[in-house]
Amino acid sequence: MALERIARTARSSCRRSGGAFGGHKSEKDMFSEGASTRKYCSLPSLERDTRNSNFSYLSSSPKVNHSSFWSRGIRTTPSYQFPSAERIVEESDLECNDPKYPGLEATKPGEKPRVVVLGTGWAACRFLKGLDTKIYDVVCISPRNHMVFTPLLASTCVGTLEFRSVVEPVSRIQSALATNPNSYFYLASCFGIDTNKHEVYCETVSNGGLPNEPYRFKVAYDKLVIAAGSEPLTFGIKGVTENAFFLREVNHAQEIRKKLLLNLMLSDNPGISEEERKRLLHCVVIGGGPTGVEFSGELSDFIMKDVRERYTHVKDYIKVTLIEANEILSSFDVGLRQYATNHLTKCGVSLMRGVVKEVHAKKIVLNNGTDVPYGLLVWSTGVGPSQFVKSLDLPKSPGGRIGVDGWLRVPAVEDVFALGDCAGFLEETGKPVLPALAQVAEREGKFLVALFNRIGKEAGKAMSAKNIYLGEPFVYQHLGSMASVGGYKALVDLRQSKDAKGITHAGFVSWFIWRSAYLTRVVSWRNRFYVAVNWATTLVFGRDNSRIG
Repeated sequence: MALERIARTARSSCRRSGGAFGGHKSEKDMFSEGASTRKYCSLPSLERDTRNSNFSYLSSSPKVNHSSFWSRGIRTTPSYQFPSAERIVEESDLECNDPKYPGLEATKPGEKPRVVVLGTGWAACRFLKGLDTKIYDVVCISPRNHMVFTPLLASTCVGTLEFRSVVEPVSRIQSALATNPNSYFYLASCFGIDTNKHEVYCETVSNGGLPNEPYRFKVAYDKLVIAAGSEPLTFGIKGVTENAFFLREVNHAQEIRKKLLLNLMLSDNPGISEEERKRLLHCVVIGGGPTGVEFSGELSDFIMKDVRERYTHVKDYIKVTLIEANEILSSFDVGLRQYATNHLTKCGVSLMRGVVKEVHAKKIVLNNGTDVPYGLLVWSTGVGPSQFVKSLDLPKSPGGRIGVDGWLRVPAVEDVFALGDCAGFLEETGKPVLPALAQVAEREGKFLVALFNRIGKEAGKAMSAKNIYLGEPFVYQHLGSMASVGGYKALVDLRQSKDAKGITHAGFVSWFIWRSAYLTRVVSWRNRFYVAVNWATTLVFGRDNSRIG
C-alpha cells in the first residue's frame, strides 16, 4: 500500500507539472516561453511492478530496442538568446519519488569531474579519443562496444573486407575506459535523463545472465554528452522494418551477406522454377544516396568477378536494381551523377525511378502499381531521430533532433551537450541543420573535446561554468564528398556546397583517391593493416563466399 501511495503521489505531481515526467510534449508546448526557474526531466512516470514489488519498470518507457539505439552545455544559455527553449516547471512539481537504482553517485569535492558520453559513433569516439583523462573521469554508455567505420561497411557484405576490419573497440580509442579506476564503459542503453539531478538512467544489454531483467542503473554526471546517433528512415511505409535489411551496423552487413549467399545456393537446387530462381537472385536497393550506390557497385563487382566463376549455373539470373524517387547522388555535381548513372548501367545495375508504397515478404509495390519481386531488399533512404531522442523532453531543432546552440550546448539546461546525427542547430542560431555525415560528426566531436579540455580545470564540475568564456562557436566547412561506383571507379566532389564551384573528378584516379583517403581515416594502424591486407587478398584470390552461421 505504501508503494501504491508513492506511485499515486508521483502521478499527481506529474499531472500538475504539465507532464514533465512520462509524456512527450508537443513542439508547441516544448518551445513555450517560461520563467527563469526551469528544470528538465526526461525520466518516465512511475508504475508499480507487481512481479517484484519495486520500481524497476517505467510505465511510459517501452522495453529498449538495443538493436536500433545508437547517446548538458557548459553553462545555461541566457533566456533572452533562446526564448523558445524555455519551459515552465515549478520547483515543487519535481518532488516526486523515483526508483532507487544502483549506480555511480555524484562526484565529491576533490574528485575529478565525470563526463558521461552516450554512444560510440563517429562524434562520440572522436570526443572520447581527445578527452584529457588527467582532468576528467569518463563513462561511456552504449549498446555496442565498438565504433563502426561506416564508409567501408558495404564492402563487408560481399567479402571484399572482413567485418573486424571496419570496427574499432572503444577501449582502444580511449584506453582510460579499461585502465582508469573511475572510468568505465557500460554495455547498456539510456532510457531517461534527469537534468535536474544530473543523472542518466540505463538498461543493460543482457541475455538473461543478470539477477534482475531488465537490469537498470543510474549514472550521475558533471557533464553529459549525448551522441546517440540516428535511425533509418522508413517514412511509415508498411512492411519495411519486417522485410528489408538496413546497412548501418556490422550485424546488418552480416545478415545481408548470409541472405545473399543463401539465395545463391538455394537457387541452384533442383526443382526450382525459373520464375522463383529470378526472384531469389533479384537484389533490390532502395535509395540512391552514397550508401545505396556504393552497395550496388559492390554487388555488381561481386556478380561480375565472383558469381560468374563460382555459381555458373545461376550466373545469368542474378540481377541488381536500384530504385530512387528522384536522381541518384543528388548532392553531387550533375556531371558526376551522369557518370555514375552510365557506369552503373554498364555494370548491369538497373536504375528505376519510383516511390515504394508497401513492402511484402517477396515483393515491393510502387506507387504506380508496379510489383517488383525480390530475394534481397536493402533499404537506404537516409536517417532520422531515434526513438530515444524523440522521447527526451529537450528543445528540438527542425527535423526533430536535439536542439543546440553554436557551442553544441542544449539551451535551458545545465551541463548538457549534443552532437552528431542526433543534434541540430536551433532556428534561433540562424544556422542550418547539418547533414548526417561522418565528417560532420567527427568535426563536432573534435570541437567539443577541445572546448572541454580548455575549461576542464576551472569549470569541469557540475553547475560551475556559468560565466566561463567558451571561445568561438562551431563552424562547419564541407570538405567534399566521395563515392565508389564499382569496377575500380569512384567519384570525388570537392565543392564546399551543392551550388558552389570546385574540383570534381570521376574514374580510376578518383577510385585510388577514395581508397587512399579512407585507408588513412581508419581509426587505428591495426585496422589499416587489416584493410590493406583484405584488399590485396581480394585482388589476388577473389572474395570469400563461405556462408557462416
